[in-house]
Amino acid sequence: MITFQNNYDTLEQIIFEKGLRIKAVHFHPDMDMMLIVLNNKKIIKRTISSSTRLSKATNDNLNNYQLIAGGVGIHWPDVDEDLSLKGFLEEEIFKEKESSFSQ
Repeated sequence: MITFQNNYDTLEQIIFEKGLRIKAVHFHPDMDMMLIVLNNKKIIKRTISSSTRLSKATNDNLNNYQLIAGGVGIHWPDVDEDLSLKGFLEEEIFKEKESSFSQ
């Protein structure tokens, strides 16, 4: 009998087993802000300048993105940049831990 056991970490379980996905991305270059809208109605905020390639992109380049793997990542073909939902979630966890230590 063959059994399958995945080796997903906690974030991968949330993404691949629970179905968390990126639904849309909105940009506010004047505020150096990118808003990542998730299918659970949460929003992740990132600076555009946190990505070297995105920081050099035009507004048209920024808005020309594709959700890849059903919303598990984002691809910008004009600037050859890919960012993952897992990476965004890892940054969120890091920010929370960092803020809890500084209080």
